[in-house]
Amino acid sequence: MSARSQNNQIAFRYRAVDSATGVSRKTAKRLAAQLGVDETQAIHQALHELAVRVLPQYEQDDGPLTAAQLRQIKKAVPQSTKRSVRSSLIETESA
Repeated sequence: MSARSQNNQIAFRYRAVDSATGVSRKTAKRLAAQLGVDETQAIHQALHELAVRVLPQYEQDDGPLTAAQLRQIKKAVPQSTKRSVRSSLIETESA
């Protein structure tokens, strides 16, 4: 293995028994078989699901818009045009 690929790897040790903080190799093999993937892919899928649940899925913004930003938005959007949307989802009675 090259030095670069070794830097992208970690040691992974299965637990002797399943617990709230880890799984045994037996459980990992059963999970992989159930999913139809190898053990490595099962670990990646589990970590991905955990990442989606725990980590923010968007970049944090800089907070509320400034007055200058609001003016730029209002300038870019026509303010004098009144528009309405008619929905065909709700039937209304004709007069």
